[in-house]
Amino acid sequence: MTNLVKLDLYDNHNYKTKSFLIRVSWYFVSTIFFSTLLIFPSSFKSSLLRSFGAKIGGNVIIKPNVNIKYPWNLTVGNNTWIGEGVWIDNLTDINIGSNVCLSQGAYLLTGSHDYKKTKFDLIIKKISLKDGVWIGAKAVVCPGVVCYSHSVLSVGSIATSDLDEYSIYQGNPALFKRKRAVM
Repeated sequence: MTNLVKLDLYDNHNYKTKSFLIRVSWYFVSTIFFSTLLIFPSSFKSSLLRSFGAKIGGNVIIKPNVNIKYPWNLTVGNNTWIGEGVWIDNLTDINIGSNVCLSQGAYLLTGSHDYKKTKFDLIIKKISLKDGVWIGAKAVVCPGVVCYSHSVLSVGSIATSDLDEYSIYQGNPALFKRKRAVM
């Protein structure tokens, strides 16, 4: 086989984010107040996120041991819950609507690599979770996915494509199971 991945050639110079100083500052704030089992008020955490450029709505609940890569790429609506162990790996924008529930250990992933390229190029795509979405415990939302209004991704499932509104998805890859009735 002539085409081999050569990680020594990997180059993500096209990927731009905040300065080194801002990223290091966020790392320490995140480690102390977010990626910990210590309990800090959600309103305080929301204020910290805003100070780093996140757009955070009112009454957002942020549980302990949450990992947010880059708050400046994060928008969260009102009355949203972010459960313990959630990982928001946002190399690019993640938009989370209002009344969204991210259950324990949910993973929102905006980056991947092009396995067809020798240089293993970085690929980033935005994620959007519309109002009323529920991402179940240990579920994964992959790059580029839109979860439309009130869709559900069940426990341990992996969304590799968009989820239709008021629909429940399960499995790997997540497949439509039934409509969601909200009373």
